[in-house]
Amino acid sequence: MDSYVLDLAKRRKTTRRFSSRPIDLKQVIAALEAACQAPSGANSQPWRFLIVTDPKVKKRVREACENGEKAFYSKVKGELGKWLLAKGLNWQKPFLEEAPVLVLIFSETKAPYAIQSAWLAIGHILLALEESGLGTMTYTPSITREVTEEIDLPKGFRLEAILPVGISVDEKPKEPKFGLRQVAYLNFWGHRLDATALLSGTVSRQPS
Repeated sequence: MDSYVLDLAKRRKTTRRFSSRPIDLKQVIAALEAACQAPSGANSQPWRFLIVTDPKVKKRVREACENGEKAFYSKVKGELGKWLLAKGLNWQKPFLEEAPVLVLIFSETKAPYAIQSAWLAIGHILLALEESGLGTMTYTPSITREVTEEIDLPKGFRLEAILPVGISVDEKPKEPKFGLRQVAYLNFWGHRLDATALLSGTVSRQPS
């Protein structure tokens, strides 16, 4: 099945290493304009965006995030600790300074379904940035208090994610994703979706 959006989604991967080359901010603005068209609970549109380009502010954001990550990683044990170690993840977050632009996404806490709505907007941003040829990742700080203090966030808003945005120099391949047949069912839970059979009109109507 040909689909431009599907092609973008398949191409997009998490980027943790960025070129120092500047980027065209028009592409970032366009991605945020796309985010503003996302659906939201009761059409409350509870997302708010903060673009950071100042190196000094990026440095302070990084330091605040890393302080929180140090506290988090000092307590991590068991299977999660093993998984993080296997992935090469630790408290250091250099991408927060290396990327030429940071986009901080917030939700308005009193709005209905604020968190879900903000993440719908983030999904729009990810595909729009991929269309522009820019790399990013959805970084969610373990502890956000120091970060929000650095940028003078008013009460009533929650930091959802930080998107470092820039030209990717990350050679790590895209993480494998489940196929549709592994995660989708038809009519009954446990009745695996066979997209080919469904589209051809030969799908069974009863669970097998």
